[in-house]
Amino acid sequence: MKIKQHIDRIPGGMMLVPLFIGALINTFYPHAADYYGSFTKGLITGTVSILGVWFFCMGATIQLRASGTVLRKSGTLVVVKTLTAWVVALIASHYIPLQGIERGFFTGISTLVLAASMNMTNGGLYASLMQQYGSKEDSAAFVLMSIESGPLLTMIILGSAGVASFEPRLFVGAVLPFILGFILGNLDEDLREYFGRAVPALIPFFAFSLGCAIDLSVIRQTGLLGILLGVGVVVVTGIPLILADKFIGGGDGTAGIAASSSAGAAAATPYLIAEMNPIFKSQVASATALVATAVIVTSILVPIITALWARRVKTQPSPAAESYSK
Repeated sequence: MKIKQHIDRIPGGMMLVPLFIGALINTFYPHAADYYGSFTKGLITGTVSILGVWFFCMGATIQLRASGTVLRKSGTLVVVKTLTAWVVALIASHYIPLQGIERGFFTGISTLVLAASMNMTNGGLYASLMQQYGSKEDSAAFVLMSIESGPLLTMIILGSAGVASFEPRLFVGAVLPFILGFILGNLDEDLREYFGRAVPALIPFFAFSLGCAIDLSVIRQTGLLGILLGVGVVVVTGIPLILADKFIGGGDGTAGIAASSSAGAAAATPYLIAEMNPIFKSQVASATALVATAVIVTSILVPIITALWARRVKTQPSPAAESYSK
C-alpha cells in the first residue's frame, strides 16, 4: 500500500492527516489516554515533549555559513513576515477582546489566532516552489525560516502588542532547544545531517498528539471562518512580502508570494502559548481549528498564485529589452 504517497498528495498532509486522526480519537474516545496509560498516553498527551525534540532538530539544520545573497533574501522574508504579523496583532489588540470574539460569525477570532497564522512560513512548500519557479538563491532562502518555528516569535509579538506578558525564563525555555541544536549542527556536519533527518519524521507524531486535544465539532463550527482566515493570511502577508522581495531582496516578487503561507507547525502554537500563559487556555480548541484550516487553505492557494505570478513576470519583457526595441 502506498499510504505515504496518498498522504503526500494532500497539502500539508503529513501534518494534517495525523492531526485529524487524533481529533477523531478525542471526539469519539476522549478518555483513551487514561484508559491505555503508559506509552500510549505519552504519545497522546506528549505534544510539548515531541515538539521540544523537533525544535532541537530544526535548529541543527540551519547552517551559519551561507552566502550574503541567501541571508539577505531569507532575512528579508522572515523580518517582513514577522513585522506584518506584529502590525496585525497590534491593530487587533485594540479592537478584539483578550479572550477573542465570542459571538457571531467571527467567533473564535483572536489576536492569538491572527499572530499564530501569519508569522510562520511553510518552509518546505516555499523551497519546493522556488526550485520550480525561482533561482538557487531563492530556493536556499528558507535557511532562516526555521527561526519562525515554535512559539517564540508569537510570544514576542503578543508581548510587544500588549496582549500578554511572559516571564523572561519562558522566552529562554522556548528557544533553548533550538539554539542547542543550532550550535551542535554547526559544530559537526555529521550531527547536522543526523538530526536533520529526524525533522520530517517527527511531524506526524506531534500533529497526532496535538489533534488529540481537538474536538471535531469545533472544526465544523469554524470551517468557513478558517477558510477566510487562510485567504486573509495570503493577502495580508503576501502584498508586503512581494514588495520586500522586489525592492530589498532583488527578486521579482515570486519568492514573496511563495512565503505567504502558514506553516503546519503553526497549528501547535496556540496550545504551546497556553501552556506558558493559562490566560489563553479557553482559546486553544477554536484557535487550533482555525489555524489548522488556514494551513490547508494557504497550502492550496499559495502554489496556484505563485505559479500564475511567475508565469506573468517571466512573460513580461525586461526594461533592457524594452529600451533596445525602441
